[in-house]
Formats: sequence, C-alpha cells, structure tokens
Amino acid sequence: MVTAATLTPDAMARQAAVNPTWRFGLVLGGGGMRGLAHVGVLRALEEGGWIPAEIVGTSIGSLLGAVWATGRYTVAEMEQISLDLTRRDIFQIAHADMAFKRMRAPSLYRSEPLATLIHRLVGDVTFHDLARPLIVNSVDINSGTQMFWGLPGLEDMRVADAVFASCALPGFFSPHEIGGRFYVDGAIVDNLPVRIAAARGMDAVVAVNVGASSLLRADTQEAGFAAVYARGSEIVFQQAIEWHLRSWAKPPLLLVQPSVQQLPMMSFDHTRELMDEGHRATRLALEQTGSAIHSATGGIFPRRLVQIRVTRERCIGCGACLSYAAPGMFRMEDGKAVGPDGPCEWSPIDGDVIRHCPTFAITARPVPAASPSA
Repeated sequence: MVTAATLTPDAMARQAAVNPTWRFGLVLGGGGMRGLAHVGVLRALEEGGWIPAEIVGTSIGSLLGAVWATGRYTVAEMEQISLDLTRRDIFQIAHADMAFKRMRAPSLYRSEPLATLIHRLVGDVTFHDLARPLIVNSVDINSGTQMFWGLPGLEDMRVADAVFASCALPGFFSPHEIGGRFYVDGAIVDNLPVRIAAARGMDAVVAVNVGASSLLRADTQEAGFAAVYARGSEIVFQQAIEWHLRSWAKPPLLLVQPSVQQLPMMSFDHTRELMDEGHRATRLALEQTGSAIHSATGGIFPRRLVQIRVTRERCIGCGACLSYAAPGMFRMEDGKAVGPDGPCEWSPIDGDVIRHCPTFAITARPVPAASPSA
C-alpha cells in the first residue's frame, strides 16, 4: 500500500531497520488552520523513518491526511500548497443567505470554495483508490452516529465527500449530504479518535492534538459571536479528548501537542510558524520517547519525571484535582490538597489537572535527569 511517491530511500530504510513488522496508526485532529502543523508532523515522522500504516483524520486532519494518502504529493509539496492557501480558498461569507435567511441560513460560510479546494487536492478517487489507508471521522447530524469513512464496507464513496463532511463544523459550513444522510465535523463527538486507530490492530498510535485549549484567553466575549463559538468548541473538544485519554490502556500512544494554542484558529498569517512548530514538537516527542514505545504494551508517551507542588495559600480545598488527576496523585490533608511526596512519572495528559485547578495552585516542574557519574 505504501508507494515511494512521498518517501525518501533513507526514510524507508530507517523504518525497516526499526522493526519491519511494527505498525502504527497516525491520528490527526482538527483545529482550524492550526491543523497546518500536521504538515510539519509528517515531515518529522518521515525524517525519523516513522511511516504510518494508516491515517485517521478529523476536520483539517482529514484533509491533510487525504492529500498525503493519495500518494500524489511529497511532504515538501504539501508545505508549498499550505503556504499558498488564502482565506478566499476556504472562508467566503455566505452574504446572500445571511441577509435573506438570517437565522435560517445554513451556515456562515459558503460551501463551494472548500469543496473546490478539496476536489483540486484529492480528486474523484474513492477510498479503494488511495495509495495509503485513510479513515475519515464525521457525524450524522440527525442521528448523532459517528461515521468512520474508509472502514470495511465504507470504502466505495468519494474521499472528497467524506473530507468535506469532516470539515463541516456546524454553523461554519453546511452539513454535507452522503447517501441521503447529512454529516458534519466528527470533532463534535471526538476530535482525536484514537480508539478507532487502536481497534485497527496497530502496535502503537501516534496522535497529534492541535486543538488544545490550555492557553488562557482574554476578553473572548468581546471578539464577536464567531470567536465565542470557536472558543467554546475548543473547550468542548479538549474536554472530550481528556475524557478518552484518561482511561487509555493500550496500545502505547505517543501524544504530540504542538504549541499552537496562541495562534488564531482561522488565520492564514502563521502557516510557516505552524508547520515548523509541528515539526519541532514531533521531533521532541520522538527524542523523548526513544525506543521505549516499541517495547511498551500500553500507556501514553512521552513520559518524564516531575515534581508536583500545591501552594497551600492558594488551595481552597475544592478537591477538583482528585477527580482530574490519576488515582492516588493527590490527597486531602487538613482541608487542603497535597501532591505526591516525591517525583512522579508524568504523561502529556496528566498535565491537564493543572489547568483545571480553579485557583492555579498546582505546579509541576521537570526533575533533571541524573548525570552518568551520579
């Protein structure tokens, strides 16, 4: 299934040298234009010889995953395509509908520009025609059923239709009709569908979350309804991701979270920065994890030792940390939360407990690695 169209000989050799039978699924989450960081992720994976056996994509993750899965483009060509994108290629306000239909307008933006872009990049191929396996995440807007196009029995349709449906965030784009049903962005149920990748029999999963909402915002309420809706969506999507990952058992999962939260979701002014950050975050995650994920049976990576502190003066004793953190990480003493007595192993998802403390009383500092002579 993997062609040489986007792989260098060195990348293929490194992949084979690591473990010729070891397979991982790549999950690319949604996040508006921040998802362009996925292009940098693909570049870092290719450089490291990590070639996905399958991609699962949501929203912009499905679009970039589909472009890669066609086998028609190198990663360098995907970077140039991303740099050439303009707002009018995707976001054109549906002025007529907004003016005449008002609250009954189907969406804020016209569907035609996005549909044209997807068709130009992906063509009329079905899932059977792709050079690499692809699964696209969407949701039936009427039944609420999550639909993973590309799974067995769901491969005969046009990839472009599935991708448009996955990009159709309610309110922003109209639901997309497929076979008499109407579908929207799968992010409203699960923006980072790692479980479907795990169910496909992979040895590991690499998941890229570009929709994290951990960065504090100021005065979102003053930025207009679209900004408020987008911020609300961010929070909902991130909460769902946390809920799924807190109970993660196996296979091992490498969670890559590029630092893109500070950049606007719908901006086209930061494309190079986004791709570079995706590349940097992926390289760092691979370096921190090393070969550990190849021998692991489960868990979330990369892992590191941290020292957790609770500032008693700030702690109000609400106990929220007990519900958000791993069991046993915190305890209550004299009406205040207390963290672990010594350093503890920390995965990327464990850090969310800090954000959920209402008084910001919790901090976590990395423990320096012991020197070889120690």
